[in-house]
Formats: sequence, structure tokens, C-alpha cells
Amino acid sequence: MASTNDLKNGLVLKLEGGQLWSVVEFQHVKPGKGPAFVRTKLKNVLSGKVVDKTFNAGVKVETATIDKRDMQFSYMDGEYFVFMDMETYDQLMVARKAVGDAANFLIEGFTATVAQHEGEVLFVELPAAVELVIQETEPGVQGDRSTGGTKPATLETGHQIQVPLFITTGEKIKVDTRTSDYLGRVNS
Repeated sequence: MASTNDLKNGLVLKLEGGQLWSVVEFQHVKPGKGPAFVRTKLKNVLSGKVVDKTFNAGVKVETATIDKRDMQFSYMDGEYFVFMDMETYDQLMVARKAVGDAANFLIEGFTATVAQHEGEVLFVELPAAVELVIQETEPGVQGDRSTGGTKPATLETGHQIQVPLFITTGEKIKVDTRTSDYLGRVNS
């Protein structure tokens, strides 16, 4: 248990029938009249739904213990992603639903943060940017600017993103894992 005075970004609360909510932002408000309160923006850990919730100041809220570990992605086993704990070498099978959009950027050997609560995997978090090789892209046609200077490219994971016309097949690029945006070339 924690008080609303202890809230901080990233803290996970257990509310409304055991649902897990992560604090995205919070603000302590002390109006001229009436009691102080805390205005929060909470994100459901499993569904990703974001809601605004207000708590009276000093109220007790139940916190959830989230175990976040850096694990290395090993391989796919059917619909499951197999991660290995780098300290204990234990293997963990994670369902595609828990991996979410991170699946678009995972290749063998990548390190990701796996968050668990009471043995259940909640989500998999990747670094903000990863380096991947372009598996296939059309050659850029000089003078073709009708598309804003970008063209589709398929990454080595099979995910498709937009890249500038000068990028060629086989090049290593940096990609934003949150937005799928091209961030630049990687110099070898």
C-alpha cells in the first residue's frame, strides 16, 4: 500500500477488481477552497487504455509489484516468443499478445525488458530505437518526389516501414520502436 502522496510516473497500481494501471502522469492540486487532491492519468497495463482518475490527497492506494528483467530473445516456438534470463539462463515462453508491437522489431539475440506480475507476463518493452537490416526495398527513382521522398521497405523481421529514397537493400538502419519511423543509417 502507498499513499497518493507517494505517486510517481511508472508506478503500477492495483485498482477496481485487481486491474493493473500504470501512472503516466500525476499532479497534486490544492484548490483555494476544499481539500487537496491528486489528478492522474493512468494506463491499463494489459489493454493500453488511458483514463483520467482523481484521488483525494493522502488516500491509500494498492501498489502492484512488477518484476522487470532484461532478457534475450532466443527464438520463436509456434505462437510463443522464447526469452532467456541472462542471469539464471532460465527460458520463458511469452505469448504473442503480451509481446505486442515489439514483435515487429525482435530478432534473435535482442535484449528486451520483460515485465511480470505474479508469474504472468504483462508486456515486453524494447529500447526506444533498434538497428535492423533492410531485407528488401525498391530502388529509388530519381526525380520521384510525389511520395514525399519515401518508399516502403521490409526489415529483416518482416515488418514494413517507410524509408528515404536513397536507402538500398542490405543497409543497416536505426528504427524508432514506438512509431516505426526511420531514424537514420547506421555506419558500420
